[in-house]
Order: sequence, then C-alpha cells, then structure tokens
Amino acid sequence: MGLNSLRRKQAKNFNVRITTMDADMEFSCEVKWKGKDLFDLVCRALGLRETWFFGFQYDVKDTVAWIKMDKKVLDHDVSKEEPITLNFLAKFYPENAEEELVQDITQHLFFLQVKNKILEEEIYCPPEASVLLASYAVQAKYGDYDPNVHKLGFLAQEELLPKRVINLYQMTAEMWEERITSCYAEHRGRTREDAEMEYLKIAQDLEMYGINYFPIRNKKGTDLLLGVDALGLHIYDPDNKLTPKCSFPWNEIRNISYSDREFAIKPLDKKTDVFKFNSSKLKVNKLILQLCMGNHDLFLRRRRVDSLEVQQMKAQAREERARKRVERQRLEREKHLREVAERARDDLERRLIQLQDEAHMANDALLRSEETADLLAEKAQIAEEEATLLSQKASEAEAEMQRIKVTAIRSEEERRMMEQKMLEAEMMALKMADESERRAMEADQLKQDLQEARDSERRAKHKLLEITSKSTYSVKAWIHTGDAMPPDLSFSRENLSFDFKDTDMKRLSMEIEKEKVEYMEKSKHLQEQLNELKTEIESLKLKERETLLTSLLTDCSHTPHIAYHSNTTHLHIKHNR
Repeated sequence: MGLNSLRRKQAKNFNVRITTMDADMEFSCEVKWKGKDLFDLVCRALGLRETWFFGFQYDVKDTVAWIKMDKKVLDHDVSKEEPITLNFLAKFYPENAEEELVQDITQHLFFLQVKNKILEEEIYCPPEASVLLASYAVQAKYGDYDPNVHKLGFLAQEELLPKRVINLYQMTAEMWEERITSCYAEHRGRTREDAEMEYLKIAQDLEMYGINYFPIRNKKGTDLLLGVDALGLHIYDPDNKLTPKCSFPWNEIRNISYSDREFAIKPLDKKTDVFKFNSSKLKVNKLILQLCMGNHDLFLRRRRVDSLEVQQMKAQAREERARKRVERQRLEREKHLREVAERARDDLERRLIQLQDEAHMANDALLRSEETADLLAEKAQIAEEEATLLSQKASEAEAEMQRIKVTAIRSEEERRMMEQKMLEAEMMALKMADESERRAMEADQLKQDLQEARDSERRAKHKLLEITSKSTYSVKAWIHTGDAMPPDLSFSRENLSFDFKDTDMKRLSMEIEKEKVEYMEKSKHLQEQLNELKTEIESLKLKERETLLTSLLTDCSHTPHIAYHSNTTHLHIKHNR
C-alpha cells in the first residue's frame, strides 16, 4: 500500500474541495464514504433538492469522468493529493428549463454553467443572441439599470461575449458595451431569477445546448461525432456540430447495447437498420453509456406523474415564488413610495433652497430698495431745488425773452430807420456825385475860359509892349519934330479890354476858392456821417433784406470818399476798396 493510503487509514478522513460555478467548498470526508455520501453532503450544504441533474466531474488524462454514486470516492481514478478537487456540475440538462427547474439554486447553477460554456465557445451562439444573453447576464448581476450608477465603462472588466464574436466585427469594447447597455436598460423590473430564466430560455434553443460530443467510428470505419442530450442520440460530421446527419430520439429507441467496445442502437421500427459504432477509448465508452442511461431515465421520468417529493418541491416552489412575488410587489410599492418620497423631499429641498435664495434676494433687494429710497429722497430734494432754480431761471429766461422781443422790435425799428438813413445817404451821395460832375464840367469850362483869358492877356501884354516901344520912339520923334501923332498910336476900346477880363478872372478865382473851401467842409461832414451810419447799421443788417444797391455797395466796400484837387477845379468822388 502507498504512503498516502496508510495515512488515510490511520487518519480515517480526507479533505475534498468541491468547486461549483460560483464558489469553492472544502469538506472532511471519511475514507469509507461513497460518492453518494459526499454528494448528499454537498447538496445539503447548497440547499439543493433537484439532485438528479448534477454530479461530480473530474479530469482523467485527456478526458473527463464522473464520480459513481455507489462507489467509494477514493476508489475512483482521482488525484490522491489533498485536498482532492472535484467539480460540482450539471450532468444532465432539462428539456424545458422553465417547466423542469423548480429551485432557484438549481436555476442559478444551470445559468452559470451554460453561460460559461457559451463564453468558452463549447456552445455556439450567434452574435445577436450573444448581445441579448449578455444583457440578461448584466441584469442578473447588477439589477435594474441606473444611468447615474451604470456609466460608460462599468462593464469593462466583465466577460460577457465569446471571443469569436468580438473578433468577428471591427468594434471597440465601448461600442459593444453601448449595445449591451441598450438592451440591458429594457430589462428594468426583472429580478435576478427572472433574468437567469430568460437567459436559459434563449440558450436552450441553441443547436449545441446540453449536448455532449464524443468521437466515434461506424462499422465502415468512418469518423463521426456522437451527440448525447435530453432528447436522444445524434450523429454528426466531425466538422459540423450544428446539424446532425441523423437522429435517434429516446422514444424511438428500443434498446442500446454495449458489447466488446461496440455500441448498437436498435430502433423501435424493426425495418430500420441497427446503427453500430465504437470508440477507441474504454473510458469514453463507459461515459457514453452512463450519459445514455441517465438521459433516457430522465426522459421517461418527465413523462410520468411526478413523485410526491417532486410534487411537494413544486408546490413549495410555487408558494415560494408567490411569496417572493408578493414580497417583490411590496418592495416595488415601497420602492416606488420611497422614490416618490425622495422626489418630494428633493423637490422640497430644492424649493427650500429656492425660497432661501429668494428670501436672500428679497432681503438684498429690500436693502437695495432702502438705499435706493434714500438716494431717491436725496435726488428728489436735489430735483426740487433744481426745479426751483429752473423755475427762477425760467422766469428770468421769460423776462429775458420779453426783453429780447422788445429789443428785437426796437432793433427792427432802428434797423428800418438806419436803412432809411442809408438810403437817404446813398441818395445824397448820388446827388453830390451829380453835383460834383456838374461842378467839374463848370470847372472845366471856367478853366477853358481862364486859359483863353490868360492867352488874351498875354497877347494884350505883348501887343502893349510893341505899342509901348513904338509909341516911345514916335513920341520922342513927335516931340522933337512936333508933327501930328500917327494913326496907329490911337487907343481903342478893344485894345484895352484885357484889363476888364483880368479883373473878372480874379473875382472868379476868389469865388472858386471860396466854393472849394465850402465843398471840402461839406464833403468832410458827409464822410463822417456816412461812417457813423455804416457802424450803426452793420450789426443790424439782415442779408436777406438787402436791396440791390446795398448789395452792390457792400460788394464794393463802397464808403464814398469825396476829394477836391487843389491844382484843378475838378471835383471827384472815389470809392475805397
């Protein structure tokens, strides 16, 4: 005997680690325990009553095997190193999960196992079904979708899709998460049990669900695959696990025999040929035989009346589900009422904060209003004072306007008088200009007469000198001779007329000098009057009412200047520019 066996005999106990899909458990077992003893212990620990679906699986070289219930645990070909590891898994699958699975723990263990097989691609699942199944898995784990909690990235660490599906499309993890979350949000209100059952209802329609595949050869030596499930036996091509070449439902099989590593499937219809196949491995043949017997027994059991134990379990399950449904409805109502109360509380808190803000704002507004009232009072007082000042200024302005109106009227009359004086001055200037021209003409005439008189005077003087010289000589001769006076020495009235004209010229010159002096004084006086008039009316002149003559005189800067040339008798009127 080995050392380990000796130690177990001495200790009479050994340790076993049971691995389920969501937990590991360790048990201390007696050496004499059979598989059923350990199985019952684990089922009690799990609270599992639907025990006929499950068993202990262990690895043997390149295949798997199941612990036999009527055989000691240590007599199986398991690793003898403690703790001995066994996997607690579903060995047989139900035809209809919703109808057959009674307990929640049974349903949960099936959900975890089927989910793992889909992710490990032992069960083929289309991409669209993979997303839907993933959304139910998320609902089962996280509950109802809450956008405030389940934000983008909360599924980053979750394994929800087969790698084959992920690699089939050029989509990022965020894009897959968005699609899964979109479906997940639609499952609101479902409990974990409901979500897991929906998952199983979809999964049981997949082609590879619940099927155990084994490599076989028919009697011709052709390599094939044998599929064993809850409905019967199926024969597949090695490259196609989805569509069987032929099937043998359990209700059409009369007998399955195993002899000398060869299986023979005998249909009920005797006309149908017996299908024979074999496997090269003895352990595989034994496993095939176990699965065929177990699935066939369950197939027949489903079609019989349930045992009292099963009926009791189903009744308890219905009561439990009804109780949970009522409890869930009560919780939903409480949750709804709590949500309503929380919303009302939030509304009240927001309203309170709003009222506090409004009160604070009203207080600030009141303070500002008081300050504004004080400022307005000051402004009102200032405005009143300004109004008084403005009233005084208005009165003064009114008086000033009246004074200006009076002044304007007076100025208008003065302007009219000035215009009248200007016109009179202009007329006077024109008359004086005419008089000046007339006097100039008279002066020219007098100058001409004066020149003629002077010429006559020179001729007379010249003639007088001639006569005088001749007369002296003749007188002297006459005196000496005593002869009569010659006829040419007689003095006529005509020859003496120059004396008269000379006297008139002197008188005329004196008169002209006198008029000259008088005219110069008048011209000077007139010039002063014109300058005064111009100064007085310049500020009162209205351009739009100027006469044509006034405009012309203004354009010429027409102040008349009267000058009298001393060397002539001409009188000129000049206009200064």
